Amino acid sequence: MQYKTITDGNRHVTATIAAFSPEKGVSEYQLMIQLTEKGLPFPEQLKSVFSFFGDIRKNDLHNATIVFRRFFLSDTANQTESLSYYLPENKNNISIIEQPPLNGTKIALWACLQTGADVSANHPSSPGLYTVRHGKYLHLWKGSAINPGNDSGTQMNALLKAYIAQLKEHNCTLADNCIRTWIFVRDVDVNYAGIVKARRERFAENGLTEKTHYIASTGINGRHADPAAIVVFDSYAVKGLENGQIQYLYAKSHLNSTCEYGVTFERGTCIRYGDRRHVFISGTASIDNKGKIVHEGDAGRQTVRMIENVEALLGEAECETDDIAHIIVYLRDIADFTVTGSIVEKHFPKIPKLILLAPICRPGWLVEMECFAVRKDHNTRFEPL
Repeated sequence: MQYKTITDGNRHVTATIAAFSPEKGVSEYQLMIQLTEKGLPFPEQLKSVFSFFGDIRKNDLHNATIVFRRFFLSDTANQTESLSYYLPENKNNISIIEQPPLNGTKIALWACLQTGADVSANHPSSPGLYTVRHGKYLHLWKGSAINPGNDSGTQMNALLKAYIAQLKEHNCTLADNCIRTWIFVRDVDVNYAGIVKARRERFAENGLTEKTHYIASTGINGRHADPAAIVVFDSYAVKGLENGQIQYLYAKSHLNSTCEYGVTFERGTCIRYGDRRHVFISGTASIDNKGKIVHEGDAGRQTVRMIENVEALLGEAECETDDIAHIIVYLRDIADFTVTGSIVEKHFPKIPKLILLAPICRPGWLVEMECFAVRKDHNTRFEPL
């Protein structure tokens, strides 16, 4: 992985880029943009992010196609409308969530871009999934899905049913094609139990059990601009994979099975293409292989154990830290930002990353981390990306 940091002092903004650029085939870019100046009005921050992103895409990323974007805001109720003016009509591959950046600014951006991506099948008026085609593979993205309901379980149930129907339109299923989900929950300490129950029930109906497999996921605190939305759902699926292309990651020396404490997601998932592997590490905290919290009450030591767990999962996919393309760290308590941020920066100085204020689904977990990695591969069994 190649890393690059670009800073524009006039616009008070910085970008960190991870580039996977093979001699032949698809180039991939993971990009994180943050403001460097606190206290600027939101319209000014917003303008800086978009103008800087446009310049970087043109000058440094060879006008690569935007595959997916997530905007992290400090106040969705007051900021989403202004952000929407900058967005295209088709927003299926755009996620907007309230998870304040912990550097004290109002907006941050994660963007995924690729070369040679065919997105011509997407229509501005379509409410379905955003499709990105590379050869035989069809990648299906969805951002910021919400659904009405009186409680978190009802909303999660409706979201999964709608998503299953959308996958079916592409001759896909939840069990065979969904690779990654993000579930953002308002007031996670109160509403997460309803999510867990609804997800378990819908998964079981669709062939996802502890005897088969689950889906890599992050379940975390987050807020939508709509005050009625308790749950916000982002997802990624792939059509065209063959038997043997998907590997589930467990790192049993460090982590227990999620079903042992009643939840239904995979610790990590690796997809092996002919020319590379993609590794999706779920939200991972300071936990041991018996499901117990390690270093209760100590955010610094929890951060170290969290990183150790992530590295164990990556190792199972034959990947290393230098293969990581982006990192997102979630903190429960803003007071832990200094200690956690210094440890994360020491371990991953060049990697695109964000640290956000977002309580984790279990109160004792003070910090959680997810990441995505790409590693060069030579696998003649499968077609390249």
